[in-house]
Amino acid sequence: MKNILKNRLALSTVVTTLIILVVSVLLAGVVTYFAINVTSTRVQEENLSLSKTHIWVAMDGTAVAATMVTNTGGRDVVLSKIAARGQDVDAGNIFYAVAITGDTLTTDLNWTGAAAVGAGDIGGGLTTGLAALGTDTLVLTSGSTMAIYINSPDSITVNDIGLTVALTVFTSQAIHYQESNVEAVV
Repeated sequence: MKNILKNRLALSTVVTTLIILVVSVLLAGVVTYFAINVTSTRVQEENLSLSKTHIWVAMDGTAVAATMVTNTGGRDVVLSKIAARGQDVDAGNIFYAVAITGDTLTTDLNWTGAAAVGAGDIGGGLTTGLAALGTDTLVLTSGSTMAIYINSPDSITVNDIGLTVALTVFTSQAIHYQESNVEAVV
């Protein structure tokens, strides 16, 4: 009778060991799959760089903002909204130019000197003229750079000269934020 009891216990030890082995192999497989999935999706992450941001105010109260946006990520990005000082900018006040081959992109963005930004006003080393937005979204392909000019951003006036104001670019996955001091133009 003792031999029968010993055999049953011996079988349960083998089954328990087998279950633990199978579970550990499955767990290792799931962890490996998760690591590969995370790594492959993170490679094509959205990443924008805002640079050369300026907000100018002329003595007559005319305000213009400008920033250069570079898509350094691995995927194309849709800029869905632009805000100045937390207030959405109307699409009719946004002008942009995308860099083309041969643009130097080393000079700073220029104050336009006009009452409002127009198609002929550009800076930053871009050779193409500005185009009016016309729609609510901008598409910036991977590796591209775009200069964005904004007429009358929020309610920026002469009284804001010297204060820090934020320009925010919204995309489907992130919010890109850049602060700049309001500059006087004389």
